[in-house]
Amino acid sequence: MIPLKDNIRSRKLPVMTVGLIILNIWIFFQQTQLPPDQLQLLIAEFGFIPKRIVLAYNQGELSLLPLATPVTSAFFHGNLIHLAGNMLYLWVFGDNVEDKLGSFRFLLFYLVAAIFGSLGHLLSDPLSVQPAIGASGAVAGVLGAYFIFFPYAKVFTLVPIGIFITFIHLPAVIFLGIWILIQGANAALPAPGEAVSVAWWAHISGFIMGVIYSLFKK
Repeated sequence: MIPLKDNIRSRKLPVMTVGLIILNIWIFFQQTQLPPDQLQLLIAEFGFIPKRIVLAYNQGELSLLPLATPVTSAFFHGNLIHLAGNMLYLWVFGDNVEDKLGSFRFLLFYLVAAIFGSLGHLLSDPLSVQPAIGASGAVAGVLGAYFIFFPYAKVFTLVPIGIFITFIHLPAVIFLGIWILIQGANAALPAPGEAVSVAWWAHISGFIMGVIYSLFKK
């Protein structure tokens, strides 16, 4: 399912949502300008690597903990599809959540959701040495907030059915309910080759954080 738009208009320009999208696109463009070896070093430096956290903690070298990477990792993407998917979801759902929270609080919420996403990935795969990157955990937090704040909003959705496509309006509670169920199913039963490439628990953790926070703010 691909969300295209919802039926709730923002009361004001979602400057933070637009700003985050522009920043992510700009960073991805900069990534494409780097030679592969330099890009690999950059991702290793700013990506979130669970084993690096675990080793620093176990050795008592707390000063070596890469405390910024749960946030910095959220601004890098592996490929254009990865970027486009995250930014589409942020565009469709972020404006209304920003409207609800206010721009500055929305930014803080987004960054905290990114941190919770990284923590979920750390707990699910603490020995991973592969840098985790992408805004998925942060965007999932936005989805969790939308799930609570706007459950009955209508989401205009593209649904592929085999070689055909159809367009339907789904209540947000149904669309996002299906979305989180898919994340859970993939986390429990990952497809071959996906276990090391998709941090499903980052998505789930970000979503849960968004739900819990929004329940207290509603």
